[in-house]
Amino acid sequence: MKVAVFTDEVSQELDAALKLAVRYRLDGVELRTVWSKPVQHLSQEEVDRVRSSLQDHELSCAAIASPVFKCELDDEAAQRDHLDYLRSCIRVAKRLGTGIIRVFTFWKRGPSEPVWERVKRQFRPAIPIAQQEGVTLGIENEHSTYVATAAEMKRFVAEMDSPAVRVVWDPCNEIHAEGGITPYPDAYELVRPATVHVHVKDAVKDAATGQPRLTPVGEGMVDWKGQLLDLLRAGYEGYISLETHWRPQALPENALNQPGGEGFSDVGEYASDVCLSNLMEILADARREEN
Repeated sequence: MKVAVFTDEVSQELDAALKLAVRYRLDGVELRTVWSKPVQHLSQEEVDRVRSSLQDHELSCAAIASPVFKCELDDEAAQRDHLDYLRSCIRVAKRLGTGIIRVFTFWKRGPSEPVWERVKRQFRPAIPIAQQEGVTLGIENEHSTYVATAAEMKRFVAEMDSPAVRVVWDPCNEIHAEGGITPYPDAYELVRPATVHVHVKDAVKDAATGQPRLTPVGEGMVDWKGQLLDLLRAGYEGYISLETHWRPQALPENALNQPGGEGFSDVGEYASDVCLSNLMEILADARREEN
């Protein structure tokens, strides 16, 4: 099992993020925005700069955290743009040596069931692109999109019926999703067979309002020791990737749904440092127990 961090959860300056990753002896980083630029818009020269910096720091690219299909289900023009984003992200992924492209299932504007077949139909054009290029579409369970829960994810992946469609499992997002269940072990059991990548963050539900609130890793409702121990015992060889999201002063919802830019990354290095410290302690404890 390998460990990574989202660079823009630390800083928009790539070198600052890579230095933190090296300090914690991480294996790699995940890319979403760099130098305040979404990964799908990076020029070839900029991708080469990223590649060179990763090599200099002896780090790998864990995955490309694309925004593909974080768009409206009814907006066919936006969907065509997002298929172009996918092609761009595949170009970046191949240059940086990763085969996983994180994707989504359209902005959630109501219950999933009435539009379920449309979501599948609008998602399908991405599959032959991925198959032809030999990459994996890792769908993230995300409360702001139609495939929000582990149960919906299990069904969606089964109905897509393609080896190119797999799961980016985020236990914390199950806490945020309407109808979500206990992230680990209950929800994870539903997506375990299809999981190829794992995002790490944490949250609690406010006692008064019942609304989720982000916390440092290990201080929320996710049983991270249990989740990591399960992955270790199963021989999981993919990445767990810190997607911090928590800040000492909470980020607004729109920034969390569409992360990127200086405002999003502000104080991110401090927050990610706190979360990495906690995560590495939990992981070390899990490894001791696993052995």
